[in-house]
Amino acid sequence: MDLKQYIREIPDYPEKGVNFKDITTLLKDGDAFKAVVDQVCSHFEGRGITKVVSLESRGFIVGGALAYHLEAGFVPARKKGKLPAETIEQTYELEYGTDTIEVHLDALCEDDVVLIHDDLLATGGTALAALKLVQKMKVKQVFFSFICDLKFIENGNKALLDEYETHSVVTY
Repeated sequence: MDLKQYIREIPDYPEKGVNFKDITTLLKDGDAFKAVVDQVCSHFEGRGITKVVSLESRGFIVGGALAYHLEAGFVPARKKGKLPAETIEQTYELEYGTDTIEVHLDALCEDDVVLIHDDLLATGGTALAALKLVQKMKVKQVFFSFICDLKFIENGNKALLDEYETHSVVTY
């Protein structure tokens, strides 16, 4: 199944010159949604994944399904101030400023094998922030999963992820 055909591209969003990859059109199609979940799970089955850490907000949609199928726990990585219990945080650079993500302090432990999942890999800033966050919790191993990888974006932090196994369903 060619999943690219299910991803809507919106020119000049959120700003001029950006061709936004909108996965909502993929998610609304049951067969396409299932194909994404099946492909990622097939790639990572047998790796001993104990937790799926997904990034707010689009990462949550597939992340929950991945955790279910991999028989792993689900850990939401949320924007600062959204989680009710004690958290640890990681701040990262955006094109125009900074942002911070958090997970609960008791969400991960040293024995965990973690799959970090998000909808899109562009510059790698959010993925690197998630990596630094889970590294603070000294987990055993980390993998990455993305629906889309924008390979044509070469600047940024992507190279810092090279030492980790990364799976992308669709590549641009």
